Amino acid sequence: MRKRYPSDVTREQFKKIEPMLLSARKKTRPREQDLYDIFCAVLYLLKSGCQWRMIPSDFPDWRNVYAYFRIWSHKEKDKQSLLEQVLKKISWRGSYQQWSEYEDKLRDR
Repeated sequence: MRKRYPSDVTREQFKKIEPMLLSARKKTRPREQDLYDIFCAVLYLLKSGCQWRMIPSDFPDWRNVYAYFRIWSHKEKDKQSLLEQVLKKISWRGSYQQWSEYEDKLRDR
């Protein structure tokens, strides 16, 4: 049992998006961590802005969280990433922003 964080979603919200997250997974060995904990770790990172290695230790290892984040945040041309779609579906209010969008804002200054 891990500590609860303000960035966490409820299990009910997670059940709405779990099929979407599972669809991005390639057929590999069985998952060892709870996908809910991995997703909440990603939300924690997005909300807090901390470094990957500073994710609290009660979440899964940062390397595993990062691997899922890379899969979920992959963006194809003119499409939202899976992570963006999921966050929109659960109406999550965070400071998530694609790096390319951030770079555009810096360039416009």
